[in-house]
Amino acid sequence: DIPHERGNHTRSTRRIFAAIEPGRINSALTDLSMSFSNPKIGMSALPLYALPIALLDTETTGLDTKSDRIIEIAAVRIVDGGIAADTFDELVNPAMPVPTSSTEIHGITDADVATARPFREVIADFSGWVGVSIVMGYSLGFDLAILKAEHVRAGMTWKAPRSLCVRQLVQVLAPNLPGESFELTAEWLGIEVTDRHRALGDATLTARIFTALIPKLRAKGIETLAQAERACLQLGARLHTEAQAGWHEVVDRNRPSSVLEYARIDSYPYRHIVADVMHTPPLLVDASMPVKNVLRALIEKRVSSVFVRPNVPDGDVGILTERDILHALDAGGVEVLTSPVSQFAKHPLITISKDEFIYRAMTRMSFGNFRHLGVTDAAGDVVGALSVRDLLKQRAADAVSLGDTINAAATPTELGRIWQGLTMVARGLVSEDVDPRNVAAVISRELRAMTRRACELAEKRMIADGLGAAPVPYAMLVLGSGGRGESLLAMDQDNAVVYESGGDASDTDQWFEKLGTIVADTLNDTGVVYCKGGIMAKNAAWRMDVARWRDTVTRWIENARPEDILNSDIFFDAAAVYGDIEMGEALHRHALQVAADNKPFLKVMATKAADFPGAFGIFGRVRTEDGRIDLKKSGIMPIFSAARVVALENRIAARSTPGRLEAARDLGVRGAHLVGNLLEAHRILLDAILRQQLRDIVDGIPLSNTVAVADLDAHSKQELKWALQQPLSICDLLGTPARF
Repeated sequence: DIPHERGNHTRSTRRIFAAIEPGRINSALTDLSMSFSNPKIGMSALPLYALPIALLDTETTGLDTKSDRIIEIAAVRIVDGGIAADTFDELVNPAMPVPTSSTEIHGITDADVATARPFREVIADFSGWVGVSIVMGYSLGFDLAILKAEHVRAGMTWKAPRSLCVRQLVQVLAPNLPGESFELTAEWLGIEVTDRHRALGDATLTARIFTALIPKLRAKGIETLAQAERACLQLGARLHTEAQAGWHEVVDRNRPSSVLEYARIDSYPYRHIVADVMHTPPLLVDASMPVKNVLRALIEKRVSSVFVRPNVPDGDVGILTERDILHALDAGGVEVLTSPVSQFAKHPLITISKDEFIYRAMTRMSFGNFRHLGVTDAAGDVVGALSVRDLLKQRAADAVSLGDTINAAATPTELGRIWQGLTMVARGLVSEDVDPRNVAAVISRELRAMTRRACELAEKRMIADGLGAAPVPYAMLVLGSGGRGESLLAMDQDNAVVYESGGDASDTDQWFEKLGTIVADTLNDTGVVYCKGGIMAKNAAWRMDVARWRDTVTRWIENARPEDILNSDIFFDAAAVYGDIEMGEALHRHALQVAADNKPFLKVMATKAADFPGAFGIFGRVRTEDGRIDLKKSGIMPIFSAARVVALENRIAARSTPGRLEAARDLGVRGAHLVGNLLEAHRILLDAILRQQLRDIVDGIPLSNTVAVADLDAHSKQELKWALQQPLSICDLLGTPARF
């Protein structure tokens, strides 16, 4: 572990000269604390398989929830979608005789509970064991009702846990089963029934039933906790029957959708990039420079590190920090001062791009225990330096460490849990009115990181399965909104693979088919669902060698059929995220070049971009379906499509919609005066979709690009209406005939 420093770095450096003796050097080292805390992920957005769950069952003296008593409490955990070995099982002294009729069912006698602890003591331990887990059970309403009565009886405060009833979930899936007993449900699922009528056995059976339900629920579109809660609340007759029986409400129907389950975060790291805070130019020294000269440079430049040029051709740049010098002096004494810095520099220098968001730098420092980073430009040249102190000068003390936790994730379940943490980030940023385009850029950045990590996990799995490493170099591409940096929370997979060589149906292609399949399955399991249009590297149409890709892209552009336009559109936004990045970027450049040189193709693209469904009815009102309007189809799509065409026409390299439009305005293209309004409309529409998605997550509504217009306040409605009018002007930008 690398300790941090506290205090002014210049004073710290000066103390080196006053602390040459080894015994005094250690006392000169002090700590600079910097907090990087993992987010508490909102439970609503978590997929069912990733929830921390405690499966509860109780045994009681009878079935009267008001007067009968608990005599046994047991529970098992579900962790990462599997039943864990950690269990809770304890008898409870009910302070009343156990009826013979009850003993005949569960076998617990008065003698068994005579020496057991009272409810107050047992429930305290049980509550600690449950922690923040979601409580589940079979016919859980009964257990909750009797638990509440026991709390009241013991003079304890009752607060119902967030919970789900497995029996209710069964009815959601199979409402026509002839009964709802444990045995019938287990038979329906093909599960063997064992150890019935004791709390731990029943809790374990419930856990097995629930894990078997997860894929069935997912197939029905019920993936998250909030979606499962919403489905259960629609069981009107069932809920009425349970209430009449005196059972406790399992899902709190009064939990407001506006409840913020997400911690407030400092938005600065998500608003700004590394270039905004780095020191530039970096202090670079020759490997032969004496240490004492470096110390003098640190004092004069008021910095805490220097970068060391390689002393061999094509060598790595190194780094030497104040702390490195202190340790060297501690070990070697004053002779160190005349030694060349190459003896103490560390290689290679850990770097980050100047265009990365600051939160990425913070998490890289945290997870790698680094206090300094080199900053590189697009060519990979070191153009700046970034230190912990630079970050502490800003409002960035509480970063959400998404990026490097993705890099450390070892399973799809871990990736899924991290991915769902983006909802916390998004809500925190929205609450601080961060530009939604920045929020979309953050989400897209992590989508690309997820895809990259899925590739790494797939490669490891294939090697473990005896399929070997990649037979030839390749690149994984993220297409569409993820490549543009404009993904929101409702996205599916859009990816492709380009590999160096190997024909269709070759052994090489089969290897990459397997890779693409594992990547697609991994992403789907994390919540980035399969592309409905099949745009995934596991499919042959999106998995080819370089030569076939170049031919295919050229054919798309030359033919310009509707399906060709659709494919090329999404490909023009491609970004290479893993493997041989230059191979992927070269293919992307080829596509842009061929398109820019084909004027008829660009004309067809422009016509298609201007052909979109209008947002307004005949009386000028926003046209909705079931109270919602699809803002992507009616607003965002024509804007980003028009920006793409203008970028191709003018050979603009930017991928993002704002970047393309701003570059076009700077060039003074036809219709440049419209860019300002289109940019603002793009922002408003993204913001409306993002806020609706955050509400839908908590309400358990499947995410989409639609917005419930009636739920907006008067100002938001007026703003939305203005934004939806702006795409009508893209015909002037594109030079196509007006449609409206």
